[in-house]
Amino acid sequence: MAQVWRCSGLRWSADGPVLRWVGGRGSALTWGKRVAFGVAEGEVRTCVGARGHACPARAAVSGRSTGARCEECARLDRAHSVAADTLADDPRPYRVYLAWFGPGMVKVGITAYERGSARLWEQGAVCFSWLGTGPLMAARRTEELLRAALSVPDRIPYGDKRAVRSALPASAAGRTAEIAALHARAVALSGWPESLERVAYEPVDHVEVFGLAGLPPAVGEVSELVAGGAVGGRLVAAAGPDLHLETEGGGVVVLDTRLMTGWDLVPADGAEITVPMREFKETPGVQDGLF
Repeated sequence: MAQVWRCSGLRWSADGPVLRWVGGRGSALTWGKRVAFGVAEGEVRTCVGARGHACPARAAVSGRSTGARCEECARLDRAHSVAADTLADDPRPYRVYLAWFGPGMVKVGITAYERGSARLWEQGAVCFSWLGTGPLMAARRTEELLRAALSVPDRIPYGDKRAVRSALPASAAGRTAEIAALHARAVALSGWPESLERVAYEPVDHVEVFGLAGLPPAVGEVSELVAGGAVGGRLVAAAGPDLHLETEGGGVVVLDTRLMTGWDLVPADGAEITVPMREFKETPGVQDGLF
């Protein structure tokens, strides 16, 4: 019987993306590497639990869920979370940032200072700049100030991010122009919390980190994994949780690695994609362990 692997998600570091496996092992991903795996026959996707604890009910979850958690575990996971605004007493310093994902897609966000750029890699930010550093609640108030005064959102849908990755401006200056202008407007606002230290504009570009230079347009994306199905392709780029896989004769397909969690996965050398996909109706135009 083939060895079974359970994915715990894609992690980013300065060395690039790594698929992590339950048990602690990892598979480093490099451009050109073949990614191929299958889902065991008869397998049911089960909840991954919350905050390091297994789901007591081993509840079945939808193949389309990117969280892979049952309702109760999802509630527990967000019960002590900065993202869910349920952790107001965190004493660590936080950073406020502006992140750009494509033309017209800039968001404001916060991340713990100690995490460095990890949050930006995880979100697939093509480029970014820090805005300021300070206590958690000061960072939150600054984030809200930008949303209210400049209509800057704090979320960009992943579907929108994927749609533009193959048609980004060719120059770093073209990619960072929007955050440069927005940074200048943001630091000029009145009403910043006194405890938040403003930071000078200094853009960071991730096109090379993600392998996006010359990226071919994707023809579709994996919508879910299914029992008995397989995924295979050559890695040409990665951003956030997404892997861009070049298939034999089928073009580039995007795999959101969050769909891999909760499944028993098996090696599948030579496999192509035999799981449900959502095909992109048209090519984007001007768009601003196991392995």
